[in-house]
Amino acid sequence: MEQQLPATEITALLGRGTQFEGKLHFEGRVRIDGMFKGEIQSDDTLVIGDGAEVHAEIEVATVIVRGGIVHGNIRAKNAIEIHAPGKMVGNLHSPSLFIDRGVEFQGSCRMDPVEEKTPAKPPAPAKAPSSPRA
Repeated sequence: MEQQLPATEITALLGRGTQFEGKLHFEGRVRIDGMFKGEIQSDDTLVIGDGAEVHAEIEVATVIVRGGIVHGNIRAKNAIEIHAPGKMVGNLHSPSLFIDRGVEFQGSCRMDPVEEKTPAKPPAPAKAPSSPRA
């Protein structure tokens, strides 16, 4: 039987002094305290710690910025929290948003439900007009 992790349990950590470039897909709660560049996707929680530098397109359930600098757009299905002394440069989209006093924010925010990105369906083939038969 799979054991549930406590809500505050970190399942992975990119610590201070580390650098990573690429795509990050995860389950659970991940904390970044180092430097990350790329793309982040999850149905869970991302924590960006003080001292982190993140240049990424982020699409997760919840983002908590505890400090550090984020460059890029964030789409969160549940919530976005940005705490001082965090700095955010990019656009935010989430149904719930908290920005602490002292946070630097440059960008725009949209507060409504985030819809899943679905691949565009190809248009249905047009039916040839039927011609009367003799």
